[in-house]
Amino acid sequence: MAVMERIQSVNADRIAWCCADRGITPGELASEVGIAETSIQRAMDGEDGLTFNQLRKIAEYFGRGMLFFLETEPVDEQQVHTPQFRTLANQKPDLSAKVKALIERVEKQRAIYLSLREDLDDADLPVFDPPELPAKNPAAAARIVRTWLGLAEENNFESYRAAVEARGVLAFRSNGYNGKWQIAKENPILGFALYDPVCPVIVIKKRRWETQQSFTLMHELGHLLLHKASSIDDDRDMQAQEGRERESNAFAGHLLVPDAFLATIRDDERPRDVAAYDEWLFEPRRKWGVSGEVILRRLLDAGRLDQNLYTAYRQWHIRPEAAGEEDGGSRAYRHREPKHVFGDTFVRTVLEALNARQITLAKASSYLDSLKINDLHQLERLYAGH
Repeated sequence: MAVMERIQSVNADRIAWCCADRGITPGELASEVGIAETSIQRAMDGEDGLTFNQLRKIAEYFGRGMLFFLETEPVDEQQVHTPQFRTLANQKPDLSAKVKALIERVEKQRAIYLSLREDLDDADLPVFDPPELPAKNPAAAARIVRTWLGLAEENNFESYRAAVEARGVLAFRSNGYNGKWQIAKENPILGFALYDPVCPVIVIKKRRWETQQSFTLMHELGHLLLHKASSIDDDRDMQAQEGRERESNAFAGHLLVPDAFLATIRDDERPRDVAAYDEWLFEPRRKWGVSGEVILRRLLDAGRLDQNLYTAYRQWHIRPEAAGEEDGGSRAYRHREPKHVFGDTFVRTVLEALNARQITLAKASSYLDSLKINDLHQLERLYAGH
């Protein structure tokens, strides 16, 4: 049997840098990519090279090209990581390796989208052209943005998402399956925004209740429009009472529940028991596509609800039986998953490029979460209305 030829010019320092950047050891890398730990270690020690397939697996795992590991110079982090990535990593220095990988993956999807959009030269694709907003006045900004988005009185997460996408912002949502597009249930990150003057991206963690996702979406939109900045947020940020996080929270609250909506809530009908608040607020929650907590937060900020009642509701609502996340579920509708994850704008652009023969089926599949060809054809039929 012929010995598989090994590439001896692999830059081991670049593998070491990638491991440190992801917060893993070379041994953990070996386990992740299915290569013997001794093979990785010998390559790191300069005692042996790696086969083409081994190097390809490592490159794919880190989201790099194979040539990245053959270059002799040290890694220049300023070139490898975008300013947006570095902003998020600096905000949350303890980001998990999987979330870091997800951020880079999202940036690549945006680059793909912009490339396809340029090739299509399609005037119908949305352009990001935000309105001028008053500084340090989230309530007034929310009124302007609600009009800019063209929101109706009744909404749900999908209508909010569609309105944001129609204004040139890509809105991705992590999926419920263990994979490269998931934010793990136990991870505290709820969403992030990557600011770009041409094509910003918002990523929302999939949660059990879509109303929770609506607030995350608008909180991140607040960072993009008010601060023109990238941001990554967890539950503590969504409750923050100072700085930019407070401004984004207030913006999201006023956008989702304007003063006119809040005026329709009857304080004299409020139950004594916080466990009955969701029932009390059932109809406005349904119509506005928001959680009870968003409405109660607005009542609290308006001086119509005591802090102790709001706190008691939160404690009741986050009890284990109420806080469980949605499980993975069936994958019988696999062909629909790219739309759930990447949104309508991205998926439609990929399919248009495929239809115009600007990309191959294999490329379209890779852009749409590695859909199998049969599923890709089903997705095409879905968009064609068949």
